[in-house]
Amino acid sequence: MLQPLAMALRAVWLIRHEPGTPLCGSVRFSRRYPTVEKRAKIFNGVSYVPVPEDGPFLKALLFELKLLDGDKDFVGSRDSCSHINKTSIYGLPLGGEELWPVVAFLRNGLIYASVPLVEQTLSPRPPLISISGISQGLQLLFGIQDFLYLSQKNDGELNTKLSQLPDLLLQACPFGTLLNANIQNLLDNSNFAPVTQPQKQPAWKAGTYKGKPQVSISIAEKVKSMQYDKQDVADTWQVVGAVTCKCDLEGIMTNVTISLSLPTNGSPLQDILVHPCVTSLDSAMLTSSSIDAVDDSAFSGPYKFPFTPPSESFNLCYYTSQVPVPPILGFYQMKEEEVQLKIAVNLKLHESVKNNFEFCEAHIPFYNRGPITHLEYKVSFGQLEVFREKGLLVWIIGQKFPKSMEISLSGTVTFGAKSHDKQPFDQICIGGTAYVKLHFRILDYTLTGCYADQHSVQVFGSGKPKISTHQKLISSDYYIWNSKAPAPVTYGSLFL
Repeated sequence: MLQPLAMALRAVWLIRHEPGTPLCGSVRFSRRYPTVEKRAKIFNGVSYVPVPEDGPFLKALLFELKLLDGDKDFVGSRDSCSHINKTSIYGLPLGGEELWPVVAFLRNGLIYASVPLVEQTLSPRPPLISISGISQGLQLLFGIQDFLYLSQKNDGELNTKLSQLPDLLLQACPFGTLLNANIQNLLDNSNFAPVTQPQKQPAWKAGTYKGKPQVSISIAEKVKSMQYDKQDVADTWQVVGAVTCKCDLEGIMTNVTISLSLPTNGSPLQDILVHPCVTSLDSAMLTSSSIDAVDDSAFSGPYKFPFTPPSESFNLCYYTSQVPVPPILGFYQMKEEEVQLKIAVNLKLHESVKNNFEFCEAHIPFYNRGPITHLEYKVSFGQLEVFREKGLLVWIIGQKFPKSMEISLSGTVTFGAKSHDKQPFDQICIGGTAYVKLHFRILDYTLTGCYADQHSVQVFGSGKPKISTHQKLISSDYYIWNSKAPAPVTYGSLFL
């Protein structure tokens, strides 16, 4: 189910009221949010009025607030008794249309104003209490007011705080969505420093980092497998990898290059998708597809990714790979005899795989049956746990396979009467169509051998960052099917 978008603001202004000047005021700060404006156009429909430029907005707002010099004439649309304002919510006339609602108030010579998003048509006007963006707009403006005038003594300090405001709003209200109205607290407790460089701050980078430079690279591979032990049905397996980065680096547009490498005769990376911050790529990396047969001429790295990192952790790239064998080969046979099942499971760890697991378990479900009432079994390695009411056996293999790399489990399972209210149901695990599902994780290891060489990481900026790398292999949809079951025809969706 899609989650509703958070309430948001279309624009924010700070205006200095300056009586005696030609315009009676000047815009000291403004921020528009184009993504929210697009949403407003969709929600408001034919009643949509675009946010104007600073000049027309300044003139219309000062007129509505009666702050223009010599503005003493009675204006019915503004000054009649039917338009007495008690809410700080205004409608601004702009070229024959009216921009509404505009949240605005005057404090200490500054006018604080914002235009909240209204997620419905504006004609007829919805009640103010139904527009939560109004309260968010006021909350943000009050937070800005507190920030500007907390311990503020003169115009010099005010100008300094105004120069810090753009960076702080990137954290407080990214893309127009209010996250934190305590602007001063963001300044006091954040590792972000105000931008003093002449470069323009990109909208997707919420502030600049201040501290020890460091780059963290994590490679996580998920291996999927479907094994049948049938001559007429081919086993399938696939590796899907994700490279996650966190770059804590000073500067606005720091350039970084990370290289992924493979061991000799390693399986090439395919179907590579990259984050939008990546600036360029070797075309050979993008043309390698899992649909095509792998040949000796396939691009095998190193895979270089130059990019300008965002502040937060992000997925640098995704990839797949056609490794020659799955890490664990399995055999599962189940034979039904009245209320009993005879089972046999054999597992073998491939010799090329690191034999050092964080955990390794084999789950053997007996869904759509009654509870397990009796179990006789023999296990060559590890231990077996029985979840009787759930109809589940969990073979805890542990952190290592034995030296032989092979383990086995055999036994007889007896079931009681089936209870529809309590017993778990599975549309796939019916009758002989049963499976063993493996769950495991290996740290500091990838099945493809893919790794990020710390010495190849290039950071074009001040300071030498600390580089840390991590790898892990995780099982995902790793099934071993009952070899006595009918030929499988509906398992493809599990492999997606």
